[in-house]
Amino acid sequence: MRIIKKYPNRRLYDTAASSYITLAEVKRLVMAGEPFVVRDAKTGEDLTRSILLQIILEEEAGGAPMFSEAVLANFIRFYGHAMQGFMGAYLEKNVQAFAELQAKLLEQAKGLSPEALAQFLSLQSPMVQAMMGAYAEQSRTVFQQMQEQIQKQTEQLMGAFGLKR
Repeated sequence: MRIIKKYPNRRLYDTAASSYITLAEVKRLVMAGEPFVVRDAKTGEDLTRSILLQIILEEEAGGAPMFSEAVLANFIRFYGHAMQGFMGAYLEKNVQAFAELQAKLLEQAKGLSPEALAQFLSLQSPMVQAMMGAYAEQSRTVFQQMQEQIQKQTEQLMGAFGLKR
């Protein structure tokens, strides 16, 4: 695993390349699927998540944000909520499923020129939208089932202690 050290002056040092790197270069590692960890140079604390969040923040501030204000506000509302742990797993599974869909589409389009790729994607758009709509509905159903299961378990637990709603 590649180790990147973060120094107090906020500089990042790639131990594999023996040189300082920028956030843009860390982003390139992410895009290439290169495994790495960012550690505080003094304490050894894992700072990978904070660096990844920093990259997302820069991308969001860029020009074409991925997350609307409503989505970000909802993310914030889940912190400290009983559903926080479930939400992380739920989002991770959904993003993974989307990445798999994207990989399948790109595999089908392998070897196409940029023009042919654009045409392929435009032809695939209705199919992808239908698949994503079906997936979103399935995802919504799973989430509702999860909520109902948690509610039942909570009621059973409260009943075991002689408490009722």
